[in-house]
Amino acid sequence: MLGVDGSGPDRTMGVAVFFGCTFIAFGPALALCLVTVARDPLRIIILVAGAFFWLVSLLLASLIWFISVHLSDRSDGQMQYGLLIFGAALSVLLQETFRFAYFKLLKKADEGLVTLSEDGQSPISIKQMAYVSGLSFGIISGLFSVINILADSIGPGTVGIHGDSPHYFITSAFLTMALVFLHTFWGTIFFDACEKGRYWILGLVVLSHLVTSGLANKKRMTR
Repeated sequence: MLGVDGSGPDRTMGVAVFFGCTFIAFGPALALCLVTVARDPLRIIILVAGAFFWLVSLLLASLIWFISVHLSDRSDGQMQYGLLIFGAALSVLLQETFRFAYFKLLKKADEGLVTLSEDGQSPISIKQMAYVSGLSFGIISGLFSVINILADSIGPGTVGIHGDSPHYFITSAFLTMALVFLHTFWGTIFFDACEKGRYWILGLVVLSHLVTSGLANKKRMTR
């Protein structure tokens, strides 16, 4: 950010934009964690493990995309654009695959908790597991999608000086907040569909995730 007199970078404004956008993007998720997760050690474990599953899915998608790019003609712009779309779609499919794998793991863990409990009941329900796992997927996904943007918001530089939208940072922050909530909803719906055997709902979750990812990536590429 340039100072008001044009003499140099105004770090104060950049820091204000950084913290403002950070709290917009992750403030609601942080509040949910403090109110509904932080007081229960079991929910914290599920939250951390869910983030790990999402990271593994991202690692696999990145590895496949990286290999595809290096095996392709890197001078062909249209092919590289197609590979970028392929990578985004593959990432979504792997995320949902690992969400399903996490559901299976939590079901096994829930059965173990039931056998260990004195009253024969699990200390956490499947719906609570679905909510926490969805929230974990949303937080880590939002973090990776906006971290570079937040780093750029500190400056130096002035957004919109070349005719671009001056609201890019705050728009990205609200989109990230929406992504966190969407993952929370997707996780809850996904687990409920798996539990009740409504697999057509799983298709709707995957389809909506693909559409959302496509729209978000289109927005970034037309920046």
